[in-house]
Amino acid sequence: MQCTYFDSARCRSCTLMGQPYAAQLAAKQERCRHALAPAVAPTAWLPPVTSAESQFRNKAKLVVAGQRGAVTLGILDGSGAGVDLRECGLYEPGLGEALPLLAGFIDGIGLEPYDVASRRGELKHLIVTHSPDDELMVRFVARSRKHETLLGKHLPTLQHELPSVAVVSMNIQPEHKAVLEGELEIVLTERADLPMRVNDLTLRLQPNSFFQTNTPVAAALYRQAQSWTGQISPESVWDLYCGVGGFALHCVTAGSPPPREVLGVEVAPGAIDSARVAAAALSRSGLVDGGLRFEVGDATGLVRRGVPAPDAVVVNPPRRGIGADLAGWLDGAGVRHVVYSSCNVDSLAADLAAMPRLRPVAARLFDMFPQTTHHEVMVLLERS
Repeated sequence: MQCTYFDSARCRSCTLMGQPYAAQLAAKQERCRHALAPAVAPTAWLPPVTSAESQFRNKAKLVVAGQRGAVTLGILDGSGAGVDLRECGLYEPGLGEALPLLAGFIDGIGLEPYDVASRRGELKHLIVTHSPDDELMVRFVARSRKHETLLGKHLPTLQHELPSVAVVSMNIQPEHKAVLEGELEIVLTERADLPMRVNDLTLRLQPNSFFQTNTPVAAALYRQAQSWTGQISPESVWDLYCGVGGFALHCVTAGSPPPREVLGVEVAPGAIDSARVAAAALSRSGLVDGGLRFEVGDATGLVRRGVPAPDAVVVNPPRRGIGADLAGWLDGAGVRHVVYSSCNVDSLAADLAAMPRLRPVAARLFDMFPQTTHHEVMVLLERS
């Protein structure tokens, strides 16, 4: 992939830009193999799942800078000035085409960008998510609610100029620190979530929900977990750190017969609300006959309650991994299989070392983030 932003040194976020894709993939595969070598045998590795080299990102997280009426959407340089990246080639077509129009809308109604150096202004970030059905969720992250009325007043204009906009919200992040968004989310449209079709399911994303940034590779990740679940035929499955329920919703239909019970657990109430909506739709379709439920909670809290261990557990934790407590419980609780999806091979290696009774029998790299060193790895563990 060739990028004028990278070539001109305006943006170097994609550290592997310009390297042949085959070389990028081979380096990531070797990095993951080396990190997991003490636990994962070379024969356990499946061929990596590849990605498109460009136009694969379904989400843009952009710093808003510049001046009122002439904003930049992108990143900040070393001096704190805005670097406009609205033409970045990583974005899916429907997303990339929307960014110049969104910049024009911000300029047209006079939204005031936040200035980091002076700590003045309002609009800090613009977060835009694009769905497989070519719909958009647009989030304006601001310091206060000062522009809430202005945004609401001009919302019909935005939807007229950009008909793909389905959900618009305003997030309030009042603090002067490197935090992307705040706790308060104000939905300005009648619709409050974005449907995301993945494989033969439809997930629901609320504004602050997490979803993988590469939809085709995310679909492959879910299919792999579904396939492995079908192979091991568990009667009960826990999906810990379940988010909007992607793994649980795929696993509940896996195998013949499928699991009798699937439980998804996540600390974010909004994500659980979204998962329950998707589960209800799956139930109405006749594909699920009970046995699927979601609850708000912490993964380790579920363990401490003394709930009987399931046959299989799916974990998809943040970069820090699952940690010693949960890894130790999985190792000693009698869980027969674990499907572990990780975005940090180093924390995954540490967690595998803490689960010596669970042996990796399959592993796979999913190239979720081309042009960067980031990676996603999934491992199937079996009790030895």
